[in-house]
Amino acid sequence: TNPGFVVRITQAGLDYAHQQGIMILEKKLAQLTLPDISGDSRVLRVGKVHYELSRLRLRNFHLPYSRISPVPDVGLQVSISNAFAELDGDWRVKILFIRDHGSFDLKVENVYIKISLKLGSDAAGKPTVSTSDCSTRISKVRVLFSGKFGWLYNLFHSAIESKFKKILESKVCDSVTKSVHSELQTYIRTLPVTAKIDARTGIDYSFVAPPAATAQSLDTGLKGEFYSLAHRSTAPFSPLPLSLPSDHDRMVYFGASSYFFNTAGFAYHTSGALVFEITDAMIPKDVDFHLNTSTFSAFAPQLEQMYPNMPMKLRLSTLTAPFLNIGPGGISLKPVVDVQAYAILPNSSLAPLFVLSLVRNVSAVIDMRSGHIAGSLNVGRIKLSLKDSVVGTFPVRLLQSIMNIFASEILLPRLNARLDEGFPLPLPDRIQLFNSFVRFHQNFLLLGADVHFQPK
Repeated sequence: TNPGFVVRITQAGLDYAHQQGIMILEKKLAQLTLPDISGDSRVLRVGKVHYELSRLRLRNFHLPYSRISPVPDVGLQVSISNAFAELDGDWRVKILFIRDHGSFDLKVENVYIKISLKLGSDAAGKPTVSTSDCSTRISKVRVLFSGKFGWLYNLFHSAIESKFKKILESKVCDSVTKSVHSELQTYIRTLPVTAKIDARTGIDYSFVAPPAATAQSLDTGLKGEFYSLAHRSTAPFSPLPLSLPSDHDRMVYFGASSYFFNTAGFAYHTSGALVFEITDAMIPKDVDFHLNTSTFSAFAPQLEQMYPNMPMKLRLSTLTAPFLNIGPGGISLKPVVDVQAYAILPNSSLAPLFVLSLVRNVSAVIDMRSGHIAGSLNVGRIKLSLKDSVVGTFPVRLLQSIMNIFASEILLPRLNARLDEGFPLPLPDRIQLFNSFVRFHQNFLLLGADVHFQPK
């Protein structure tokens, strides 16, 4: 399935996410709990030595050098080098007739960690991440005993250092795997794959395939489809292939196809949201006419005879969902609207009068702010034709200026107020976008931005 919406995370975006993740991983590794260690060792000219190490405490665990890389057909790879840690604890030793105890310090240096992350999606289209591989190599461990016979105990440190090395190497990867599951997996699941827009519509951002790693970025195809909450039905058109340009100046890019926007029109149309009614009470006070049969009888004389001095109502509706086009020059559409005019009778029932067909060129201005795609519409002059009438034929050209007022002073502000609220982009929790731009391409809209993560 072709995606209707594409998200690209560039190397700069991955680097930023990686910085946040490394800070969390450092804290997790510093909380490692290590088991007590005991054993026997034979020391030349001394004999058998029994030792016990307990209350092992990690003072810190630093990851100063690391990088993240997208790996095609694998996912993401995190490489950590020259990491180091410091521990302390208590010791007890028995050598022949000597028994002693004290404290010790241990330094772990030149720690190398390699982590492979597998990216995917579940049956509901939500993102998943897991550790597909983890390896830890520790080059240097140094333990220093303090106490009356510290010089003697340091003679058998190699056996202890070897045990420490094996335990730490295992514990580090265990901690990494748990952190990926409890921290990273939990966090990316906050990315909404469906979003309720209003009382009538929602957006489906579910993954149509697992994220694809390239040499320079991570690309994810999303369904990118608006739907009616009351009755979800398949749009009568399909998304075209969508390929983003090779831009890498921003941390993240969004590709919103014409399919994405046209499903919005389809969803609003099928949900009945594109039906608007205009009454006299809605006409601005500074406009010098009223919506009644007396006013309109100047254009259709039979009105005054059939329905003298009665208020009127206009109902605007689209016969089909509006279909827009996206090109390098912007967004344009040419909706066809039926305007049904009614007389409001004394008993409040409606008497149909005539139907006008209204065609108007419309262009859109798109902006991105606060994690939303927002916009506004600009309209050209209206083209009118009389489609049906029970009050006789009349020249609609004379109604041109009145319909322009209705559209620009009443209808357009309502539409733009809704568009100004915007539609949410697919973002996980606590992500803010800045330094954004919007560009038009053939059949899709490209939005780019940098990212700021707000910690809890």
